[in-house]
Amino acid sequence: MPASANAANATPSLSELLAPTDSFARRHNGPDAAEQAAMLKALNQPSLDALVDATVPPHIRRDALDLPAALGESAALAELRGLASQNQIFRSHIGMGYYNTHTPGVIQRTILENPGWYTAYTPYQAEIAQGRLEALLNFQTLVTDLTGLEIANASMLDEGTAAAEAMMMCHRLKEGDASAHRAFFVSEKCHPQTIDIVKTRAVPLGIEVIIGDHKTFTPTAGTFGVLVQYPDTTGSIHDFATFFAAAHAVGAFTIVATDLLALTLLRAPGEFGADVAVGSAQRFGVPMGFGGPHAAFLATKDAFKRQMPGRLVGVSKDANGDPAMRLALGTREQHIRRDKATSNICTAQVLLAVMASMYAVYHGPEGLKKIARRVHALTSLLAQGLRSAGASVNAEPVFDTLTVGNIFATKIHADALAQKINLRVIDDATVGISLDETTTLAQVEQLISFFGSTRPALTSDVERAGFSAPLARTSAFLTAPSFNRYHTEHEMLRYIKRLEAKDLSLVHSMISLGSCTMKLNATSEMFPVSWPEFGQLHPFAPSDQTKGYAQLFTDLETWLTEITGFAAVSLQPNAGSQGEYAGLLVIRSFHESRGEGHRNICLIPTSAHGTNPASAAMCGYQIVPVACDANGNIDGADLKAKADAHAKNLACVMITYPSTHGVFEASIKDLCAHIHSHGGQVYMDGANMNAQVGLTSPGHIGADVCHLNLHKTFCIPHGGGGPGMGPIGVAAHLAPFLPGHVIVSPVHDKGRKHLGAVSAAPWGSASILVISWMYIRMMGPDGLTAATKIAILNANYVAARLEKYFPVLYRGATGLVAHECIVDLRGWKKHGIEAEDAAKRLMDYGYHAPTLSFPVPGTFMIEPTESETLTELDRFCDAMISIHGEMQAVVTGESDKANNPLKHAPHTAKVVTADEWTRPYSRQTAAFPSEFVRQSKFWPAVGRVDNVYGDRNLICSCVGMEAYADAKA
Repeated sequence: MPASANAANATPSLSELLAPTDSFARRHNGPDAAEQAAMLKALNQPSLDALVDATVPPHIRRDALDLPAALGESAALAELRGLASQNQIFRSHIGMGYYNTHTPGVIQRTILENPGWYTAYTPYQAEIAQGRLEALLNFQTLVTDLTGLEIANASMLDEGTAAAEAMMMCHRLKEGDASAHRAFFVSEKCHPQTIDIVKTRAVPLGIEVIIGDHKTFTPTAGTFGVLVQYPDTTGSIHDFATFFAAAHAVGAFTIVATDLLALTLLRAPGEFGADVAVGSAQRFGVPMGFGGPHAAFLATKDAFKRQMPGRLVGVSKDANGDPAMRLALGTREQHIRRDKATSNICTAQVLLAVMASMYAVYHGPEGLKKIARRVHALTSLLAQGLRSAGASVNAEPVFDTLTVGNIFATKIHADALAQKINLRVIDDATVGISLDETTTLAQVEQLISFFGSTRPALTSDVERAGFSAPLARTSAFLTAPSFNRYHTEHEMLRYIKRLEAKDLSLVHSMISLGSCTMKLNATSEMFPVSWPEFGQLHPFAPSDQTKGYAQLFTDLETWLTEITGFAAVSLQPNAGSQGEYAGLLVIRSFHESRGEGHRNICLIPTSAHGTNPASAAMCGYQIVPVACDANGNIDGADLKAKADAHAKNLACVMITYPSTHGVFEASIKDLCAHIHSHGGQVYMDGANMNAQVGLTSPGHIGADVCHLNLHKTFCIPHGGGGPGMGPIGVAAHLAPFLPGHVIVSPVHDKGRKHLGAVSAAPWGSASILVISWMYIRMMGPDGLTAATKIAILNANYVAARLEKYFPVLYRGATGLVAHECIVDLRGWKKHGIEAEDAAKRLMDYGYHAPTLSFPVPGTFMIEPTESETLTELDRFCDAMISIHGEMQAVVTGESDKANNPLKHAPHTAKVVTADEWTRPYSRQTAAFPSEFVRQSKFWPAVGRVDNVYGDRNLICSCVGMEAYADAKA
């Protein structure tokens, strides 16, 4: 009788019978007991614990996790419902860059709540990501059209960080200038959180931030850039043309933080001299979510595109000459440029950019203008009513926000709160009121009543509310067909589904990208993201309305400190890239507090993720590379020698553990101790935390700070390249330096805060923290530890199956790998076969390629995660082995060196179904090379994309793509 049958027929114990029927750990961890036994037998290991003991060095093992016992799915959801009920949904008129919005149901159900969209990976393999790329191209077009600038990136993290990135971009553009520009002007009327982040980013680069009134500030030769808000945080709208002309006259760059909805009625920044425009697309259908996630944007002039931060989608052509999109200007990828990178390319919010772009597609230009006119008309009506009550309001034109003075603010707030309404707190005589697309006429009447007046009669002036020259918009926008076709729900649904069908995601097959940890994003974890108690709260709402969130944050911080072995956690960084940056700033602040601000050397192994040197450079550190040995480990002798040589100026070392090569390095504690002996700090990249949870921890190993990719180890979906969260854990001596916030400080010991904000909202993208809360609560300590063990089992099984065909490059002392393995394809290059050929051919087998050519060129880094079953692991391995056979056929001459399935991969339906087929292999070999794809075929939307052509002929808008398609036709 097979083992699985024995297991099925075994008599369960009473405790097993009484256990919840919806226990989650068994659903999350793919291989059942029988499958585990089969894999262990293949590895010649007597048990899972024996495998782990042989893999993880004993001297770094930790005690069992001290976490609450696991709950079943329904019980965990009920407990979280209890937390959610402690949040109170007041109507928000706080503004400050965050607004209520209507998320169209078709977008919420078919994008936000659809795993076909939220489980996809970053679109590095463009041929199987054309849907997301088209949606992002729409986003870029939306931004360039409304800002009046020539090129925009495919989203950023939030408005504050986008403004800071714009400052840094302008600073780079001035590098080498003999006049040594060091000053950056920021209008005091920018949002406070934006000013806070800009100040944080400026310090390590030695930039002097001047905060003041643009009306009285005179740019000088030392000013390299200016930042203003349009409309400003008080609601007022200014004509910046003269100020910008003065800035340009002294060689300074001009940056506008702006509002996309307002720009449907206001003159575009590019039309009055802006060099850069930044902002948030949140109010385009994305809930406030207590701060995020939201898609920000950055647009600039074409001349500056090589210095533009973030990702950029561009149009190219595929092998058949048809239009095809891909991420453009790949030289900005920091894996290539490292410390010379213009930004950390992980700063993106793809899923939210997709939602915002679809909101614009759904409403179209006329629909957006109608929404904006309605908001503006209600604001004009509110202003009239307030004036009639004797209150003062903005003297300048406004769009949706009023700063109301000459009042008794305490009473106004009390009356509003009694009706469950939040207004912006300013001072004793002033309040702020912002309206949005959800505001009704009755609500405006209620607001006016708080000030002792009634709504004035509607007049044609209010109904036609608009702007006069020079503020009025006269230029057209969103003229591309994609923004003018899909205004019924039926058409919108079909458009979304057409794009979804072009993207491979976890709903199709395993995505085995090393260091990216594409694991299960469980449905029960995702449910709460859409709960209004989490989604409809303003990030600056009063604390007595957000007690549920406060408890959730406390829970997560407590659990993560236990998991990491640290003393404190900050949840503010809203991406892994931000976590890296924040962690390094914490180290920098610590050294400065001890009078050792001169410490500026950061040691980084050559195998490190490219995000590491990029983040270190942003902190003003000098990067010193550390070699790796033949086994892929950090070269201990080289690290010690360089630490010794730079002892007086040593700030830190950045390490990844297990190593980027997928190995538990036994010398790790010794290396950490050596850094500490010279006064340096140990920063750990948390990309590989999935191999640590429950077995060891950064704090136990000797790290001082570590960022955690919640979108990797703790199940927040990748969302096509964002959202993500990157909290940092720190040792006790670094806790006083965790990020604070100018509005609501998340730092418990406020009196010792040394670091400003790194994200626009106090707790980053708070609404998706519910996902990780659910994951940890449902898994419990035993489930989390089991997940780590099975991740190691799955990786070793894949390595064992593939090693006969593709050499496994790096192993630990016992011949085992950690949670991922690197297989070598370099030996095929002499036969004309590249690793990329195998990556593209995997698409024909229904798979996304593993991480390609990192950390070693010409290799695959494979991480199967604990969520994949033995069936799926074998199916993937079978595909790899079959591809090996195709590669071998080229070597033996059985297949033509240039005309073979590998070189022509991927094969599209258009190619395979063409009337003429002249290739020396069959159509079936091209498109249906395995039984799996014969049963469930995913068709790549385009053939192999020509990246070089696209970069030489850069097109970054859907208008350009349509022109290209028309020209080809």
